[in-house]
Amino acid sequence: MIGSSGTFPAPGRPGAGLLIEQGTTRVWCDAGPGTYVALPVDPDMVDAIVISHQHPDHCTDLFTAFHAWTYRPDPRTGVAVFGPQSVWDRVSGFVDKGQGSVLEETFDFTPVDGGDRITIGEVAVEFTTMNHSVPTVGSRWEVNNRSLFYTGDTGPEGEWHELARGVDVLVAEAAYQESTKNPEYPMHMSAEEAGDVARQLGVGRLVLTHIPPYLDVALSVHEAEVAFGRPVAFATPGTSFEV
Repeated sequence: MIGSSGTFPAPGRPGAGLLIEQGTTRVWCDAGPGTYVALPVDPDMVDAIVISHQHPDHCTDLFTAFHAWTYRPDPRTGVAVFGPQSVWDRVSGFVDKGQGSVLEETFDFTPVDGGDRITIGEVAVEFTTMNHSVPTVGSRWEVNNRSLFYTGDTGPEGEWHELARGVDVLVAEAAYQESTKNPEYPMHMSAEEAGDVARQLGVGRLVLTHIPPYLDVALSVHEAEVAFGRPVAFATPGTSFEV
């Protein structure tokens, strides 16, 4: 795990991000603030980037990567980036300097939406639409009949359940605790809701992420465990999980 802080980063806890590795394939999934410098490998070893949605706590380190790979003696070019079209619209609107911009030399962007499938190196990835306030994709990662699902940001309901059903590892956002749920914005999950969904979907293991710095992680994990009925892990930066 690279980062797991929701909404904004905290010391020792970058924003949303994980590195998915299989053999020689390395994919940086969500580029929240602080995740570039926290990558556990040389950033030049990253084969591709997948972004779940346009919110700053999930994509702003694309700016860091762009500067790091572009403004140096040996620029890196053609890095594959996948995400909703709105991600590219926001990023290019911020740094693009017009037609033929160097941004398009550094990143090779491909828009993805629910139902799309891609292959990155040795990994098959399938996307689904999440229940969030802006276009957001969840992703199922599969190799050799082993699978992981990453929610990005989402409310507890939605068509994404079908793609996440039965996965070996579910990495789920838990932006709320039961005492902090916002009924006017049901587009995030509480830890209890994440645990309940994981139990209903029959996943093998639940890992919580996207917990804001002002919440007690231990309480979130406890609430999820009660609902899931089994131990739950927290996406502590620097830790890894074998799928």
